[in-house]
Amino acid sequence: MWEIIRAGGPLMWPILLCSVVAVAIVVERLWTLSPRRVNPAELTDKIWKLVQTRTLTDRHVEALEQNSPLGRVLASGLANRDRGRDIMKEVIEDTGRHVVHELERFLDALGTIAAITPLLGLLGTVTGMISAFDAITVQGVGDPQVLSGGIGEALITTATGLIVAIPALIAHRYLRARVDRLVVDMEKEAMKLVQAYDRLQASGAVKP
Repeated sequence: MWEIIRAGGPLMWPILLCSVVAVAIVVERLWTLSPRRVNPAELTDKIWKLVQTRTLTDRHVEALEQNSPLGRVLASGLANRDRGRDIMKEVIEDTGRHVVHELERFLDALGTIAAITPLLGLLGTVTGMISAFDAITVQGVGDPQVLSGGIGEALITTATGLIVAIPALIAHRYLRARVDRLVVDMEKEAMKLVQAYDRLQASGAVKP
């Protein structure tokens, strides 16, 4: 392995660094974007029971805010439940935008890695061919070993760049799709709570 890295030339190091960063981002995002961590099952139902029984307190809202991204969105709405439906919905949407930004953290960096590693590999190809032609200029074409170093550098960096870029691109698309699904589920749960609270107010079960 060490010999392959050395044969790939200096551009192997930034490519390898990109691979390490990409792996770290993917592992961290897979953990953070777990559905049970973002949108805990039945969280909305538990909060709704507190609302129906009129036992919801500010302490519950504070605990909900620390529970999960979904909890943070719901807590923002419940903290403004006495200010009317429009304000409640507006606050939920504003908090949701901040939560989405946090869910998308590091995904741009992963996409950048997927884009630049093939270019680094291509740059390695160019520098490798330059080295090969320099060797030909100095020593001629009689000895194939003269060309092997530059051509080897070109091929290794190109292959390594693609090996890093392809999984990074797949992971980026997958994680982006996961964020989109989580956001849709979050929006459904938040609007479910707003609509249910409206019905409860209309029935007079809670004060508007």
